[in-house]
Amino acid sequence: MNNQELENIINKELSSSKYQDSCPNGLQVEGQFQIKKIITGVTACQKFLNVAVKCKADTVIVHHGFFWKNDPLVIKGLYRKRFKTVLCNDINLYCWHMPLDNHKKLGNNIQIAKKLDISIQGEIIPFLWWGYFKKPISYNALKYKIFTKFNRMPFYYSANKIPIIKKIAWCSGKGQSFIHAAACFGVDAFLTGEISEETIHFIREYKLHFFSAGHHATEKYGVEALGNWLSNEYCLNVKFVNIENPI
Repeated sequence: MNNQELENIINKELSSSKYQDSCPNGLQVEGQFQIKKIITGVTACQKFLNVAVKCKADTVIVHHGFFWKNDPLVIKGLYRKRFKTVLCNDINLYCWHMPLDNHKKLGNNIQIAKKLDISIQGEIIPFLWWGYFKKPISYNALKYKIFTKFNRMPFYYSANKIPIIKKIAWCSGKGQSFIHAAACFGVDAFLTGEISEETIHFIREYKLHFFSAGHHATEKYGVEALGNWLSNEYCLNVKFVNIENPI
């Protein structure tokens, strides 16, 4: 398979053209034409790129790539080093951001539901999903489940005196601003990746159970699922590399 074919296949599967994103989706940096070995991961940080070079990968697929709207317009410092690593090793760098958050089979939000055994009911608004636990769960049991499935103890805060959670809303990554829509929809709990100072006040006033499971932790399974799909559907050599991040 060549690099253009790979981009077309994934763009079609993820319906990338539907999204107005804060970075370009698809092939961000062109490398060698023929693709033989793919490394997937969450973020195109230097440590991840070094692993790709060591593994002699010709292609990397990430959720957080280059060319963000708020990035510097000059390439120097750590940005120069990252670009140099990719270009000097003739590596194709692909990124899918929003399309990989919300895909109805491979997306980060769907993977969260699968990991936590949530019966998915649908979206409240785009990127904010809701569902029921197949069996109502205590907040302590859910904390432990998140710990075992995502390999990190979540930040938990609550103003809900009822310890049992039945109905939950969630959004991967930096989804704390969705707390208003979740609360107005009428859920017992809200789960996302990050938390801000004002979130605590909202939790108190909405009387919710709140879980912050980590931006990285809630967004690592989508790109892994995408890699597994490519391997199964197209017999490509794909390996997921997790560069751990406590945030």
